[in-house]
Amino acid sequence: MFAGLPELGISNGEDLKETLTNCTEPLKAIDQFQMENGILLPTLQSALPFLDLHGTPRLEFHQSVFDELRDKLMERVATIAEGKDEDRYGKLEELLEKSFPLVKMPSIQPVVMQVLKHLPKVPEKKLKMVMADKELYKVCAVEVKRQIWQDNQALFGDEVSPLLKQYIVEKEAALFSSDLSILHNFFSPSPKTRRQGEVVLKLTQMIGKNVKLYDMVLQFLRTLFLRTRNVHYCTLRAELLMSLHDLDISEICSVDPCHKFTWCLDACIREKFVDGKRARELQGFLDGVKKGQEQVLGDLSMILCDPFACNTLVLSIMRNLQELLSQDSLPRDSPDLMLLLRMLSLGQGAWDMIDSQVFKEPRLDLEVVTRFLPAMMSVVVDDHNFTVDQKLPSEEKSSLSYPTTLPDAFNRYLQENRVACEMGLYYVLHIAKLRNKNALQRLLPALVETYNDMAFGDIFLHLLTGHLTLLSDEFGSEDFCSVVFDGFLLTSYSSKENVHRHTLRMLLHLHHKVLPSYMETLLKTLEPPKQSSDPVKELYTQLTEKLEAQKKSPPPPEEAPSLDLGLHPVTVPTTASTPTTPL
Repeated sequence: MFAGLPELGISNGEDLKETLTNCTEPLKAIDQFQMENGILLPTLQSALPFLDLHGTPRLEFHQSVFDELRDKLMERVATIAEGKDEDRYGKLEELLEKSFPLVKMPSIQPVVMQVLKHLPKVPEKKLKMVMADKELYKVCAVEVKRQIWQDNQALFGDEVSPLLKQYIVEKEAALFSSDLSILHNFFSPSPKTRRQGEVVLKLTQMIGKNVKLYDMVLQFLRTLFLRTRNVHYCTLRAELLMSLHDLDISEICSVDPCHKFTWCLDACIREKFVDGKRARELQGFLDGVKKGQEQVLGDLSMILCDPFACNTLVLSIMRNLQELLSQDSLPRDSPDLMLLLRMLSLGQGAWDMIDSQVFKEPRLDLEVVTRFLPAMMSVVVDDHNFTVDQKLPSEEKSSLSYPTTLPDAFNRYLQENRVACEMGLYYVLHIAKLRNKNALQRLLPALVETYNDMAFGDIFLHLLTGHLTLLSDEFGSEDFCSVVFDGFLLTSYSSKENVHRHTLRMLLHLHHKVLPSYMETLLKTLEPPKQSSDPVKELYTQLTEKLEAQKKSPPPPEEAPSLDLGLHPVTVPTTASTPTTPL
């Protein structure tokens, strides 16, 4: 406990033991030991007997003095470090040399740690000693650990790895959340709110202003993205940079070539829309990549591959297409649309670019613009024509029935082109948001075969299940259930456990709306096999329990809808002929 004291010429318990063993008069020896090792202040000696009269033990007195001096010394260390004295770090190194032998002594350790924390460059010998001792490494400040980590990538990797795992677990938990709503979904939190997450804050603190550590984290993220294809690592790449931006860490932001692009894109994500001005700004960054610096495209593509960026780009494309439709303009004639497609294409190609190390923007298949988008627009027009026809007086109605097939180009590009598929999926969400049952029944079967099975990815299924809550009343129809379940979800639930989970999540919310005979069949079909994971089994158990409870207590009869239009009462000024009832 008192290791290191003899090195500094200070007596410890062993010295006292030896003195008492070899002396003839123990009391005198104790007095002598106290005189030599007590507080060397002549005026104090005569005052100490007063403490004895008050029954205050000497240990208590010395301990309180020691604590006070230690606190003062720690304050002084911080003051010296923050001062302007040119030799301030020299003084701290001198103090470190004197105090380091006592680093294992619990009462002195905080002082040593305070000195280490305030030294911008701790002597290497001391760093190695701290690193070699697990207890010391554990208690030293993050400022000291940064100096250890920057030359020990493996050790830093061990510290960062659990945080990266935690981040992915949190993202996946959000996608499988028990909440099912169009208003509160995976994309609802603002970028600033997301950056307050525990993992982002911890990583930001671990990096500090250290460019070397920042580069290491980026390398970990690239490697993990390549190994797993998990797009959430791309989100963390952008969140980390913007978290450092929020703290004005110019040492890092100024050297990351993606900083201004990410900052501009972050503002678009916040608004969930890329406006014309920001679109031109983003285009300027992409066009400004100089020869010899093409590697930056790898990082830019990773930032555009972030699901939050992708979501913003496709929502902006959808708005753009609606405007073009209202103006009778062609997609190929819109520079804004072409830029959004260019960025979406760059983001979608992130994995291939980083994997191949060929840093060139992927060429956008022009037929996506000349064939796929017109095919998608024709679906919109079909729907519009049918709606208009239904509103005509019966004598003017044509015998038009709602189309059930889709244009070949629409189906083909949904299966063969990543960018087209992303737009097609968001168009389906747009249709669900409009509560357009006919169009949804026409489109859903086409999603069974999509590029890389994108329609069965967690992000799309999370959004689709939330959007389908808007059509909850339609689940009372066998035709609608048949399209949603038999025609889409149940085509892959047995081979893709995530589809099984999302289907059960949705039924937990909508089971009371589903046609009872159909619900019975679904329950048998969706019973998890033995090898299923716990979350699937848990969801299934919850669903069966809810259905049992529903059988025991049937829902109350629905009340007649209120005729209240939600208008506030307005008192009309009274005249002789006006009644005084508020409207």
